[in-house]
This record gives sequence, C-alpha cells and structure tokens, in this order.
Amino acid sequence: MKFIDEVEIVAIGGDGGNGCVAFRREKYVPRGGPSGGDGGRGGHVLLRSDERVGTLLEFRYRPKLAAGRGEHGRGKDQYGKGGDDLVVDVPLGTIVRDAETGNEIADLEHAGATMVAAHGGAGGLGNIHFANSVRQAPRIATPGERGEQRRLKLELRLLADAGLVGFPNVGKSSILARVSAARPRVADYPFTTLVPNLGVVRVDDATSFVLADVPGLIEGAHEGAGLGTRFLRHLSRTAVLVHVLDLSAPEGREPLDDFAAINRELSEADPELAAKTQIVVANKLDLPEARARFEPTRQALAERGIDLLGISAATGDGVRALVGRIAEAVGRLREKRDEESAARGSDV
Repeated sequence: MKFIDEVEIVAIGGDGGNGCVAFRREKYVPRGGPSGGDGGRGGHVLLRSDERVGTLLEFRYRPKLAAGRGEHGRGKDQYGKGGDDLVVDVPLGTIVRDAETGNEIADLEHAGATMVAAHGGAGGLGNIHFANSVRQAPRIATPGERGEQRRLKLELRLLADAGLVGFPNVGKSSILARVSAARPRVADYPFTTLVPNLGVVRVDDATSFVLADVPGLIEGAHEGAGLGTRFLRHLSRTAVLVHVLDLSAPEGREPLDDFAAINRELSEADPELAAKTQIVVANKLDLPEARARFEPTRQALAERGIDLLGISAATGDGVRALVGRIAEAVGRLREKRDEESAARGSDV
C-alpha cells in the first residue's frame, strides 16, 4: 500500500433545515394557532483517531467530506430530524492544521481522540416561536444556517518509541527486520527505504517498544534535499534516536563525518531533535573493513563521552545488547513522562 503522510481535505458541515410556517387545522379546535416546527441541525464532520488505520491514502481519493443536512420543520409542531454526523477515522498521530494559515487545530495522538472538523448549521425556527399576544398568527419562519466549510491539512506523524536515523544504506531497514516482525524492503543501494516503516520489538513478556525506520536523511535534508523535510517530522514523536553508522563505507567517507552531518541536520530541522537521547551503533561488523574501523571510531567517540555499540544486522551479533539498551532508555523516558503527567494532574 502506498504511504501517504500529508493530504488536504475540505470538510463541509450539513445545512440546517428550514423552519416551517403552519397552522393547526383540527376539528373542534378553533383558532388553533401556529404549529410550524423547527428545522433540524446539520450534521457535523468529525475526525476520529483509530489505531487500525495506517495511512491517509483514503483522502487522496476522497478529499471532500460532507455531512448530512437537517430536515425541514413540519406542521403539527413537528421538528425536523437532525442531519447525520459524518465520522471519519484517521491514523493515530494525525495533526490537523488550517490549510490557509498553517495553524495547528488538533493533535489526534490517542486512540479514540475526536475533533469537529466542520460544524453543521443550526436549524431554522418555525412560526411557533413568533406568536405573542399581539401577533397571534405569525407567518414568519427562519431558514436553516449553512454548514461550516473548512479547508484542512492532515499530517501524519508516526508514533514510535525509538527511531533509526543515519545516512541511506547504513542498514537501518536490516536492523528493523532483524529485531521485529516488520519486513521492509532491503537492498544494496541508497534510498532503499522510500516510506517510514514501523516494527514492534518484544524484549520479553512484559516489555516491548515500537521502532521506526525513518528514511530521507542526507546532508541538506532540513532544506529539502533527498526525502528529508518530508520525513524528519516523524522523529519528533520518538523518545530515543538510534544513530546508525556504516563502518564499511567506501574510501573517502568517514563515519565520524557522517555522524556529525546527521546531527547537524537534526539540529537545523529542530533543536529538540538533536537534544533527544541518542544510542550510537556501528553496523556491518561482519565485514573486515568495518571491524578494522570499529576500535578507532569507538575511541574517538569515547573522548566525546559517547558510547559506541557494535552489531551486525546480517548475522545478529550484538543485536540483543542493542535491543536491551533501547528498551532501557525507552523505559526511563516513559517513567519520566508518567511522573510529569502525575505532577500535572496533582496541580489541577
């Protein structure tokens, strides 16, 4: 299935029904008076997050969302039925913005979170509301209001505990395939991964986390080079970044230069990204040239206070230790979030 992470839609609330002008015409009821009921309100367009929905692909083929209109009022004091609401499911992590201003309207990051994308119009008033001691037979009713119409932009940001970052072809997809049931496309050429991939990593019966392979990072990514600006935002929701280095890179390409370049891109895109907890891992240690570079690279990073793990996604060597390190970091940050949430709750 094609991955769509940004679409523009038009949400149209239903029009309200018109109020009715009517009078009672019953036997033995002289001067029955006005009996025109109100029109029903128009239906709302609602967006609801659903963990079973994976992409925004549906909206490429269905960009206009319209709710039902309200029924008109009728005689005998009968009010029109309200229009049916249109409830549309979107993926978890969908951000709703005003298409014209770009302002964020809602962040649907929890399952079942709902927002009103467009309100339905109010129903018109029937002539029963306009009777008084002076005007006992009013022939007045109001029309229903038009439903609200809004142009909205939907952005999908993946919800993952940890994200794999690094230059193309460093083995991020191979790591994801090794540690989870995800099966991303893997091949020996740059930009293998054209869409983000998610995998659930199960550490034991009680511990698991979601790992994302986010493509598109090369030098200049924050300015639009490669796939950078399109996918960098997916990292904003991750708690931990797993920075993957390829120590088998060809001559003239230094792993430490790659490490610095990616961190510059993260910092330029969003300083908060660069401040996230990072686990640095050297991949492809099954290759002789990578093993030869590992110790000098490890020492150079150690002088900066950075611990370098070594793995081979191809053989599985060191992968268990990496998974344990990620789970530990994710666990600490989850505890911190829970404590902050509890503190906010106690302040209310």
